Amino acid sequence: MSNDLYNCCDAQFTFPTHLGIWLNLGAAGGSWPSQPKQTARPLYSIEERRRRDTTPWTLVQGILAPVQFVAFAISLVLVLRYLLSGDGLWIATCSIVVKTLLLYAIMITGSIWERVVFGRYLFAHAFFWEDVFSMLVLALHTAYLVAIISDIGSPRQQMVLVLAAYTSYAINATQFLLKLRAARLQDYAPRSAVRVAVEEVT
Repeated sequence: MSNDLYNCCDAQFTFPTHLGIWLNLGAAGGSWPSQPKQTARPLYSIEERRRRDTTPWTLVQGILAPVQFVAFAISLVLVLRYLLSGDGLWIATCSIVVKTLLLYAIMITGSIWERVVFGRYLFAHAFFWEDVFSMLVLALHTAYLVAIISDIGSPRQQMVLVLAAYTSYAINATQFLLKLRAARLQDYAPRSAVRVAVEEVT
């Protein structure tokens, strides 16, 4: 009885034989079972893109971003001047305060923009990691304001804190520039497909 059962199972599946078939399939360039490819989620859905293009907060962000960058560049020069020569503490401090106020403005209006476009004030799927890093940028700038108001640390130590804040800002700005480039590529792709289709028809 046991021999007959063994022979029956062995006739249906013989391990060395089936293993050889699989190995031959791979050597011959046959296709192995594979996981289905996962497509990346687009930065904007069609409705999100429509809201982005129609809300006035997009223009506000487009104005505040370069203005803040100019303020950052000027302030960075003044901070480095003070650290290297010891001159210009007052004007360097004023430039940092202006830069920080612009940061607050772009963070507040940016949160409103995200609410309009994505339905939430922060950490929307398209800008999650940018928003996370923005919290560090905001914390460092705020720490400087607390330091000068409460007279914590020497002016040179405060300026070193500013350099840390400005470094984080530069990284965060690069994140947003890369995301802006990705958004433009996404917007350009459908137009390119339509152009190719029209050229093929004509």
